[in-house]
Amino acid sequence: MAQSFWMRIGSRGSPLALAQARSVRLALAQAHGVGEDRMPIAAIRTTGDKIVDRPLAEAGGKGLFTKELDAALLAGEIDCAVHSAKDLPTFLPQGLTIAGYLTREDPRDAFICAKAARFADLPRGASLGSASPRRQALAKRLRPDLNLVLLRGNVETRLRKVESGEVDASLLALAGLKRLGLERHATEILSTQGFLPAVGQGAVAITARAGDEATLAAIAPVLDAPTGAALAAERAFLAALDGSCRTPIAGLATLAGDRLSFRGMVLSLDGSQAWEIAEDGRAEEGQRLGARAGRDLLSRLPADLFVA
Repeated sequence: MAQSFWMRIGSRGSPLALAQARSVRLALAQAHGVGEDRMPIAAIRTTGDKIVDRPLAEAGGKGLFTKELDAALLAGEIDCAVHSAKDLPTFLPQGLTIAGYLTREDPRDAFICAKAARFADLPRGASLGSASPRRQALAKRLRPDLNLVLLRGNVETRLRKVESGEVDASLLALAGLKRLGLERHATEILSTQGFLPAVGQGAVAITARAGDEATLAAIAPVLDAPTGAALAAERAFLAALDGSCRTPIAGLATLAGDRLSFRGMVLSLDGSQAWEIAEDGRAEEGQRLGARAGRDLLSRLPADLFVA
């Protein structure tokens, strides 16, 4: 088995995406007792990587970071693809499936700033750079005085724009900073109570062709069951809302033993309104709990909230 093991891994070409792909490759190499050279990584530039001058919601949303990788999978050019779980669209193309997830990294957001030690201490009217509707809405909910600025690009680019003073501050996923060895740039780590993360934030997802039993079996030993249970709840919540990149949606499931706690939120774009829900149950009920939370919350939302 070890001698014949071979897997082609697809990834976006950003430093963070490649770091995540290498973490999957290392885990697979250790699980199967083979060298990492048996798993070449194909860096594939996605449409989302090419768009840096406008919000992704205006160009099509989350699938912009995945569709070229999806196409390569369906064409048989790669055997699996590695993604930030929060970038995955609510529904995958027919013929593809989420094989599972590596153990989740810290899902919290990090505040990046050279002018204030805490988010709450930002000067009135300070500029906050972000491309995430969720982060923008949460920031405006707490600080309506802030000046929101579109900030696209990879992690290093965004850090550089804060350091140069192009924007006063930004918000980034702590997990991404950790994976790149850049955690020192986090000025403040934000509590999930005030800044509920994006669905899937901090988790690395692996997708494959549905029915490719050999690849799915090869991936299985590196998957983390608790992360899978949490993401089942979070993604079911998102699916029930049929949420897109345009609407600020947050959700986080946490496990304690065999119990799963879920908290979800939908906000208006300007952060002036927010609707929250919480569910608790057994870990194996994650998908059902998340779907129920999504349906219950959807029944309380204004009818026009999801209109593009």
